Amino acid sequence: MAVGILHTSHCFLLMIPAMAMAAALPVACENVASETEGTGMTFTLTSTAFGNNERIPVQYTGEGKDASPPLEWGEPPAGTKAFALICDDPDAPVGTWDHWLLWNIPGNLRKLPEGVAKKESLPELGGALQGKNSWPKIGYNGPMPPKGHGTHHYNFVLYALDAPLDLPAGSDKKALLAAMKGHVLGQGKLTGTYSR
Repeated sequence: MAVGILHTSHCFLLMIPAMAMAAALPVACENVASETEGTGMTFTLTSTAFGNNERIPVQYTGEGKDASPPLEWGEPPAGTKAFALICDDPDAPVGTWDHWLLWNIPGNLRKLPEGVAKKESLPELGGALQGKNSWPKIGYNGPMPPKGHGTHHYNFVLYALDAPLDLPAGSDKKALLAAMKGHVLGQGKLTGTYSR
């Protein structure tokens, strides 16, 4: 009997550190997510072309005109001076595939028109700059997943920044993420789907 009590007490004592670790784990994970994703405050990001988690119309894909979809967003966090936009596909067979990199969108803008030009500098959008996607090409290239590969998800994430980025046009996503570090105030996200 004494052995049983001793064994039970020993197990309970072993559980205490584990319980403490489990309690701290969500906080630790949250901090990591904040550092890597810069979530901050969230705001709405929508499109008149498709709803969240809805199929992207063919005109915004590689099977159609391959035009960028129109986007609109709500009021960003106070202090927003610029925006950066990343669109990628985490379901690509070779790993996450980048479809669109756009930054230094002026902080007073609240929408992007359909069919943003595929060029490095966009004076019509206040001097916003575009980078190289995974093709690698400048500007937006829409969904074109392999046939029979199932439904892919295309995440459009708009980051609110506290300052324009000192990043040359034509940079890739790795460079963009590095430049954004420490400047993200919040983000909005819209996900579209597509399959062939």
